[in-house]
Amino acid sequence: MSSRIVKTALDTWFAARGWKPFKFQREVWKSIADGRSGMLHATTGAGKTYAVWLGALQAFVRARKAAASTNARPVAEPLTVLWLTPMRALAADTLRALQQPLEALGAEVHPWSAGARSGDTTSAERSAQNQRLPTVLVTTPESLSLLIARADAREVLGHVRMAVVDEWHELLGNKRGVQVQLALARLRRWNPGIAVWGMSATLGNLHEAMHALLGHEDGVLVQGQVPKKLVVDSLLPGVAERFPWGGHLGLTMLPQVIEEIAASSTTLVFTNTRSQAEIWYQAMLEAKPEWAGLIALHHGSLDREVREWVELGLKSGELKAVVCTSSLDLGVDFLPVERVLQIGSPKGVARLLQRAGRSGHAPGRPSRITLVPTHSVEMVEGSAARVAIAAGHIEARHSPEQPLDVLVQHLVTVALGGGFVPDDLYEEVRGTAAYESLSRENWQWCLEFVAQGGPSLAAYPDYKRVVPDAEGVWRVPDARLARRHRMNIGTIVSDASISVQYVGGSKIGSVEESFVARMKAGDCFLFGGRMLELVRIHDMTAWVRRASGKRAAVPRWGGGRMPLSNTLADAVVQQLAQAGEGRYDSPELQCVRPLLEIQQQWSALPTPQTLLAETLSTREGSHLFLYPFAGRHVHLGLASLLAWRVAQHEARTFSIAVNDYGFELLSATEVDWPALLPQVLMLPQGDGARELLLHEVLASLNAGELAQRRFREIARVSGLIYQGYPGEKRSSKQLQASSSLFWEVFRKYDPGNRLLLQAEQELLAQELEIGRLRASLERIATQRLVLKPLARPTPFSFPLMVELFREKLSNENVADRIARMVEQLEKAAGGAVTAGGVERVKGTLAFGQEGPGKPPKPVSQRRGRRRPPRPSRPLPPL
Repeated sequence: MSSRIVKTALDTWFAARGWKPFKFQREVWKSIADGRSGMLHATTGAGKTYAVWLGALQAFVRARKAAASTNARPVAEPLTVLWLTPMRALAADTLRALQQPLEALGAEVHPWSAGARSGDTTSAERSAQNQRLPTVLVTTPESLSLLIARADAREVLGHVRMAVVDEWHELLGNKRGVQVQLALARLRRWNPGIAVWGMSATLGNLHEAMHALLGHEDGVLVQGQVPKKLVVDSLLPGVAERFPWGGHLGLTMLPQVIEEIAASSTTLVFTNTRSQAEIWYQAMLEAKPEWAGLIALHHGSLDREVREWVELGLKSGELKAVVCTSSLDLGVDFLPVERVLQIGSPKGVARLLQRAGRSGHAPGRPSRITLVPTHSVEMVEGSAARVAIAAGHIEARHSPEQPLDVLVQHLVTVALGGGFVPDDLYEEVRGTAAYESLSRENWQWCLEFVAQGGPSLAAYPDYKRVVPDAEGVWRVPDARLARRHRMNIGTIVSDASISVQYVGGSKIGSVEESFVARMKAGDCFLFGGRMLELVRIHDMTAWVRRASGKRAAVPRWGGGRMPLSNTLADAVVQQLAQAGEGRYDSPELQCVRPLLEIQQQWSALPTPQTLLAETLSTREGSHLFLYPFAGRHVHLGLASLLAWRVAQHEARTFSIAVNDYGFELLSATEVDWPALLPQVLMLPQGDGARELLLHEVLASLNAGELAQRRFREIARVSGLIYQGYPGEKRSSKQLQASSSLFWEVFRKYDPGNRLLLQAEQELLAQELEIGRLRASLERIATQRLVLKPLARPTPFSFPLMVELFREKLSNENVADRIARMVEQLEKAAGGAVTAGGVERVKGTLAFGQEGPGKPPKPVSQRRGRRRPPRPSRPLPPL
């Protein structure tokens, strides 16, 4: 009777909105009612939240029993549902979505309360939650770990009957996902019947993802096949430059972007970096000053109040456009958003789909994303992405394997939350996908590490963090160490940041310390869409005031350069192969046809069966250009490996330039590439081949320095170093000095330290992508090498030469030199050409490089000629 009352109330609420349950929603409801765990994979805006949430309400909400007195006040249920989100920005929005059906249940059911707990939660609300947690709690992985670290953790979390992990794809491939796996294992220990559900819209390896979420538990995989119209089109320039370089289009596309925004009600303009977002926001405001107050900026370094104001403006439809980064990638529900523009390459199919889903975020509404290229070859990516989406090709994400720094942190967390018995916790940890093959040796090492810091730190009391008591239960013996651990729980590691605040005014946000450290009082920078002048730096705060009329720098944040994914790269090569056969079937390929035809005429186009290499001799020396299309991280590793192998034959010095499509090796002396290249591209064979490749890659790079930088993050997560208490945040120099000291001590006195080995493994797996590098060499071994000697740079090699110019100091202005080279190349290519009915003007150069300050004027403008922007050419719906 109880479940029928709840179901009737929810059905009435659902129908009142004109909604009918989809088949996948009913399937989730039934699975939850049967007590099963699982994962739901459905398109963005299809109704995943209510599929899981209404299932939980129907399964766990109880009808209220008749009260002895009509004045009896009902008592809310204990914490029953945990709802994990990867971002704080999602917590408030998710909470609002969960509260709506709660209000519809009325007085017939036992009351449920709802709340959120994250880094944005106020101290007053946090204090109230410490007394009594709500029935459903929306929280983050870090906040859940803090709950597990409470002395009464088992009492507080032991009643949880369901845990939901939203946007599981966002957590799966990193250490935060491992943190979630360990936390869920702890919850299963306290409540073996707990149901665990994950939700995602963009995953290519669904069964592996579900295994990472559920561990050894069986689950049901539900896929929501909801018809949804998706439009992927491109905003094309009037003319595609035949000799482009990275960012060369950039802000020259601004008139077309303004036109598209003006024609839509509300638009999200996504960029890949916060620096790029700052530049585009300022450019839009200068182009349309009357839009002040109607357009906004949103990224993770802005203050919470600023971000919340923008989000509310989007929800209410008061904002016409928001320039944003991945801070708005995930499931925040902005129904008024009609269009999404992506500035530059999305770098991956999954990211493209995720951002497209921000528009039309409701069942039955179409989603549309328009790509705005900043490089001519990026137009090919637009066509390739549409083909990959139609074929259902989405990137896979894999859980990290046995990160011991996360496990060490978890041991201290569990020791704070009531303590643990080693053998019991070992079996619990091995129930997760990340640690299912954890050896007894590694487990024992972790125990010894938290007990005394290993053999080299045994004399220091600060590293005796967990010790067994008389009953054999391991606990944290020191209240000071307990406080320090709770303040530093988490796996998010970034450069130290400092607050940006007006003198005598409000806080604006935060920037990386390394950026501000290079500035002096009076310098100006662009932040939050404002021109700011630095007044002073004091107490980890950059005090600023408004400025105008001065050239500004743009803050740079870490993590800005994402590599092109394998899935999208393979699709791009397929498109180039079609062009090589004379098939220009999409508007993007038609637009970029002049570039591709010159590339084919002077050299060749890459195909899946061939590896294109080009050689060129200039006054700088001997150039090799190679195009594996494997992403910039792999290209850096390949370029370094090839240079190292060549140097084994004869001592040489190489300069290296990389982009997502290929790399360049430049030697001041002549290199016989036709003879050497087939040898240096070989993959080691036989016994020990994998170890030999690892040795060569590490030898070819400054691996020690790279691994030491990676060790700093590991030392922070494992608790060797900490970032300080509130108000005393340590600088990046202090953290680096501390981690460097541990690095040297371990190498000298504890060379078998597992954290040193982990630093090397993470360097290979994440920064150098050794698995992808090996796969590239294996693919190269099956391809036919096409080696083309060049008389002049090709459209593909020219961007790599420009990358190298940018790294060199010269008395000659780089922009002028590039402009002169373009004119020479255009002359060699035959001057003015007609492509798609558009006449090219010989020697013109659309220079809109995205960097500090205003972009230089195009060469055509310097000559007094102005060309009006060509209209965009949208593509048909997918």
